[in-house]
Amino acid sequence: MRNFLLILLFIQFTEVMAQHQFRILTYNIYHGENPYHKGESITEQVGEFIHSLSPDLVALQEVDSMTVRTESFAGFKLDLTKIWSEKTGMKGFFAKAIDFSEGGYGEAVLSRFPAEFESVNLPLPKGGEGRSMAIAHVRLNDGAKITFAGTHLCHEFEENRSAQVKAIVDHFKDFTHPVIVVGDFNFESSEKGYSLMEEAFVDAAKVTGQARNTYPTDFPAIRIDYVWLMKNGSWEIDLFQVMEEIKYSDHLPVFAVVTLN
Repeated sequence: MRNFLLILLFIQFTEVMAQHQFRILTYNIYHGENPYHKGESITEQVGEFIHSLSPDLVALQEVDSMTVRTESFAGFKLDLTKIWSEKTGMKGFFAKAIDFSEGGYGEAVLSRFPAEFESVNLPLPKGGEGRSMAIAHVRLNDGAKITFAGTHLCHEFEENRSAQVKAIVDHFKDFTHPVIVVGDFNFESSEKGYSLMEEAFVDAAKVTGQARNTYPTDFPAIRIDYVWLMKNGSWEIDLFQVMEEIKYSDHLPVFAVVTLN
């Protein structure tokens, strides 16, 4: 009887340990400048905001790296990923989408966990501005693995967005461990890109009934910022929130807490 109770306790303990909760943030930060007051830096405010949430995984869009543009409002060139990585104590990675303003412009991810990072360029069948996906392959303390990715899809052409979604889905289709993809997708739920993404991923906002518009900040009219959970994982969404009170950028930040069973 004693051995049976010990086994039962062990099973219950391992079941609890097998659960992992993640605090996730995605935020288009408009290259660290106030979009409504040109020349005003929001770098410090964004860093404080991210830090206040104690997130585990963060994706940032429209990130500048050592550009003349950041020098114009900060007085010197900024590596935004490094600044926010140091502010939060998280590991940071910048995925350059294009050369821009004597530096780079693209996506960033921050991870509280040890991670291997990867950058993937996304297709542009109609041409236009280059797009990338920043990926963190995360190893948890118990050896479990998840992948977290942040991206920013084409704002000009639906054909590009659809091709980019197909590339994202194809990139992760053979992954056996759970995947989270977040970011500014530049599509609404009525568009083809959304339907393509939904074939392989769950829209966290839709599941929770918290689908709120995310852009523009001063009068949110459309929902284009998403948290997607790949269907190969067993997810519980504990919290989903479009943070309407945070108005540093022209996008509202999206915050979620999810548990992987």
